[in-house]
Amino acid sequence: MRSGLICLTFVISMIPVVMIPVAANAQLTIDMGSITCGQYVAMPPEQSAKFSAWMSGWFSFQSNKQYVDLVAHQKNIASVKACCSYHPDERVMTGLKNAYVVN
Repeated sequence: MRSGLICLTFVISMIPVVMIPVAANAQLTIDMGSITCGQYVAMPPEQSAKFSAWMSGWFSFQSNKQYVDLVAHQKNIASVKACCSYHPDERVMTGLKNAYVVN
């Protein structure tokens, strides 16, 4: 009886420890297709850089490009941001297709 109580107490005391990794690994899902040009242009520089890198990788994959051109990447970002500044209500993924993209 006493050992059962000790085991039960131990198990109950371990519940918060077991739950910590679950909370630490929580992830956020973002629908990248729903981000508007206005939101993209308003992003802080660090967030904008990460989003631009993702967007560039996605577009390169869609275009079946298997190389990275850093100069073209910077020109593409400037082109998309310029297009987005004129069409803030448009979705960025739609704007990508309308913006001039350097190969």
